[in-house]
Amino acid sequence: MSTTYRMPGAVLTEREHSVPLVHGDPLRGTISVFTRELAAPDGLDRPYLVFLQGGPGFEAARPTSPPSGWMARALADFRVLLLDQRGTGRSTPVGPVIPGAAPVDQAEYLTHFRADSIVRDLELIRAELGVDCWSLLGQSFGGFISLTYLSLAPGGLREVLITGGLAPITNRRVDEVYAATWARVREANQRYHARYPGDLDRLRTILRRLDEEDVRLPSGDRLTSRRFRQTGMWLGDSAGFERLHHLLELPFRSAAFMVDAQMASPWERNPIYATLHESSYADGGATRWSAHRLAPEEAMTGDLLSAEHVFPWMWDDYSGLRAHREVAQLLAEHPWPRLYDADRLARNEVPVAATLYVDDVYVERSFAEETARGVRGLRAWVTNEYAHNGLRADGERIVGRLIDMVRGRS
Repeated sequence: MSTTYRMPGAVLTEREHSVPLVHGDPLRGTISVFTRELAAPDGLDRPYLVFLQGGPGFEAARPTSPPSGWMARALADFRVLLLDQRGTGRSTPVGPVIPGAAPVDQAEYLTHFRADSIVRDLELIRAELGVDCWSLLGQSFGGFISLTYLSLAPGGLREVLITGGLAPITNRRVDEVYAATWARVREANQRYHARYPGDLDRLRTILRRLDEEDVRLPSGDRLTSRRFRQTGMWLGDSAGFERLHHLLELPFRSAAFMVDAQMASPWERNPIYATLHESSYADGGATRWSAHRLAPEEAMTGDLLSAEHVFPWMWDDYSGLRAHREVAQLLAEHPWPRLYDADRLARNEVPVAATLYVDDVYVERSFAEETARGVRGLRAWVTNEYAHNGLRADGERIVGRLIDMVRGRS
């Protein structure tokens, strides 16, 4: 069943697809996956470009009226299929309540929400829509899914565009990944304080007061110093240095400070962003709270701000995550299967173009370069013009250039 809408500059077609919870085991039942097709009024028959959102745990970007940024550029060549990955948005959601009678059952349920299951969902949707092959645009975690797609079902792909999402594919252990991200975030902290040298004293004062005082956010949660250190998530965004500076300059405990401090951490809106986060880097094996184990002391008790790192204490400090506490612990010990087939990727025949951001705080550049060399025929655009959010910041240019690259025009 589908529903079609018209808005200035585009035609929208919304669909709900029924897919197995566990691919290959129909007795486990089904879940719903939502897609929104976006087409130019004169482009209803153009080939499909499937957009894979970053995350994990976030629904697809929503179009504006008229479409703008990367979507506007994509519509010149494609119909864009915006996928709400399983568990997100209008697909059967995973919120505070996870299906299952006990934590062990709930944890098992969530093991079916990784990239491999998302790829299999898309293969069913591709068959349902009668599409011979389609193209992908994967941002961040969406790039990880794209590499899994190239590993599992390359025959369904025409071409692949990846922005800031070249995951390690050559047996890199999860601890290697998080050791590298801690080094990157330390560099970002240093760049931040070089730009705003007066903010270090402000930050230390805030952290000290949060240790000494019971400061409550509008949600009722206590604002702890360790939670406040997670504002370093912004350091990976092109506008993030200024967002952080504008938070630190506000009077401590003012209404504006409290609301902005609460909004600084995105973990609660989409709980599986936290609960499944480390699994996205687990190309085999258990993660065992890798980011937490490898955290430098100053990230735990000092003034080093963290980035996209998860810690066991988050399921205490964030009330919106507490229902996932036991599940998160079980998943940290879960032996995850492989996501990528390095041998198949080395023989890849699907055209691929990708951005590698020099100062990417979230995706280690040296590992991304290693992956670029490991995927046959991949054309890489290594640039220091953008941060991890380049697709959002200047998507029209980035998508245009990647299309030219993947088609051999530049």
